[in-house]
Amino acid sequence: MFKRMPGDEPHRIVSTTPDTAVVFKPAVVQTPAIITLVIFIARFVAGLFRLVWRHPVALATIAVPAGLCLVYGWRVALLLVVPALVAMGAWAILDRPTFARWIGWRLLAFGRWFWIYRRHWQPVMAVAGLARHIRGREYIPRLVKVTSDSWADRLTVRMLDGQAVKDWSDRFENLSHGFGSETCRVSVAKPGQLVLTFPRHDPLATPIAALPIPDTPTVGPVEIGRQEDGSPWLLRLHGTHVLVAGATGAGKGSIIWSAIRGLMPAMHAGLVEVWALDPKLMELSYGKALFGGRYAADPADCADLLDEAVSVMHKRAARFAGVQRSHTPTLDDPFVLVVVDEVAFLTAYQSDRQLRQRISAALATLTTQGRAVGVGVLAALQDPRKEVMNIRNLFPDKIALRLDESEQVDMVLGDGARDRGALADRISPHPERGAGIGYVRLETSPDPIRVRAAYVCDDDIRAMVGEVR
Repeated sequence: MFKRMPGDEPHRIVSTTPDTAVVFKPAVVQTPAIITLVIFIARFVAGLFRLVWRHPVALATIAVPAGLCLVYGWRVALLLVVPALVAMGAWAILDRPTFARWIGWRLLAFGRWFWIYRRHWQPVMAVAGLARHIRGREYIPRLVKVTSDSWADRLTVRMLDGQAVKDWSDRFENLSHGFGSETCRVSVAKPGQLVLTFPRHDPLATPIAALPIPDTPTVGPVEIGRQEDGSPWLLRLHGTHVLVAGATGAGKGSIIWSAIRGLMPAMHAGLVEVWALDPKLMELSYGKALFGGRYAADPADCADLLDEAVSVMHKRAARFAGVQRSHTPTLDDPFVLVVVDEVAFLTAYQSDRQLRQRISAALATLTTQGRAVGVGVLAALQDPRKEVMNIRNLFPDKIALRLDESEQVDMVLGDGARDRGALADRISPHPERGAGIGYVRLETSPDPIRVRAAYVCDDDIRAMVGEVR
């Protein structure tokens, strides 16, 4: 029954039943109590130091009154604390942004770290599959710090060795539900560290009225809406090309008309020309008078207008060659913005093959050579598939509004955009909740930004036309 084993192995056998596997007891190392005590004290001191370093305001708020009570009694502590609280209240009323920056958000971050994130960290990591058990020991990603602002909490997390960003982005639903947030966004802080963003509420939940027309002429960036953190959404049009993709009713018109609205003073000053291509005859036809005759709806007329834009681009390039490498809008050389609503009607759904080829070639020429000489393209489409829009990669800046499929998000914003939090396929189809909301991927950053464009209604467009007349 027993097989002879060398050395001291036989006495470590736990089970010798023939139908069970042989199991060996793990080696036990006796650690002196003093070493264990020193390790625990060192960990406690290090943890206390990190806590004081990361949450000095919150700990001072707790420790100072408690210390006064212990030393002088509660009456003296109350007399000293009440004036301080009154001063804090006055500060919060008179200068709320400064108070929030130095006191409010720090107290909120400490409270949410203590009551929500630290308390639920281990079970959420285990259930989400981000913790690992190796040789009987549980390894958990470390929560480094928590910061809060007016709309979200940001958690800096150190990943386990060997983990990838995709391991976290694939579990954003587990994380959001685990910590009681509507969503979770994953971004890279530095190698080995992530930033998890948990919104506490949605600043973009309500529609934004049309923004005022700027007082001074500018070619951009123009303000067309709001970002999720409450800051203005500035869209760069001069020196780039912008592609807007979204399903029917997603709010493409809001972006187009907000951009035109922001350029109105420069159009009046002669520094900007907007050339409009409107094959559907539904969106840009409201503002024919704004475009100074540079409006086309018939596919043949659209092709002619695009060829004219290419001609302007080539003439400028010939004059700029060897003289200047970038364009500055002037009365002689204004910035030309070619706006194409539903570009797929001209490039994919056009039945005339020769016309389709002319239009595609002109758009490809403009998007590859136009921005250096002051000719930009703002194009909108519904279906971002390659067979519908085969030059979408020529647009440096892209905006994804509500899309029908999750795969389309990466088609518009690039590979991995949805994993980094661009959930354009989950935007509400109800106009009041989702129209104009989208995600922006800028040329300078791979991380998407959630935004909402202001809604420009028909009356606003008529008022713009009335100003021109």
